[in-house]
Amino acid sequence: MSQTDTNPRKILVLGATSGIAEATCRIWASQGARLFLVARNAEKLAAVAADLRTRGASYVDTAVADLDDTDNHPALLSHAVNSLTGLDIAYLAHGILGDQAKAEQDFNTAAQIIYTNYMAPVSLLTWLANFCVQRRAGTLAVISSVAGDRGRKSNYLYGSSKAGLSAFLDGLRNRIDREGVTVLTIKPGPVKTSMTSGMKGSEKFADVDKVAQSIVKAIDKRHDVLYVPFQWQPIMFIIRHIPERFFKKLNL
Repeated sequence: MSQTDTNPRKILVLGATSGIAEATCRIWASQGARLFLVARNAEKLAAVAADLRTRGASYVDTAVADLDDTDNHPALLSHAVNSLTGLDIAYLAHGILGDQAKAEQDFNTAAQIIYTNYMAPVSLLTWLANFCVQRRAGTLAVISSVAGDRGRKSNYLYGSSKAGLSAFLDGLRNRIDREGVTVLTIKPGPVKTSMTSGMKGSEKFADVDKVAQSIVKAIDKRHDVLYVPFQWQPIMFIIRHIPERFFKKLNL
């Protein structure tokens, strides 16, 4: 369902320098898409943009922005849509793992994780959803996490922020799907990226390029929820249904 070079898709990517976002953008670039990339690191953003141009993107524009600055979201998003001359897909890959151990002892650290992973995306999605509803078209594809399916002691700050995001997306989908707007919740398991490179067992994590291929297919097919790799769907079904009296004794 990807559009041809004569009618390229117009795609906004928020958090464009994340490993998963970058891999997904490489696929879209090869299809000749028009891309508007937003990220915080100017040097890395410029490098990603240059790479996507060489891979075949028909148009690439960028904006350096701290997406935690919610006051700037309306101006940023308006500028992006104007630059693209429209919007077919908004892809949100903005988020942080955070420091669980520090967050357990310091509320400000916990609040930062929650703000970046939940509050900032809610701000972005509120504007984008209303924009798409007015046009009765568009796809909002948002990276949440399997960690949001049930809180675990190893990462419950990150997990709770993603649980909130997933619940928000459930409600948003229920509200705007009937208006012609697709909302895709993407729930990756651990993926090999720079963000996870220092984690124990990272050599066994999912290949980022395969994850990106699954995301593009799910967007093209207008899916509602994507667990990626696919085996995380039955795994998380089992984890969600372990009785609490047993679950609280597990080291997960």
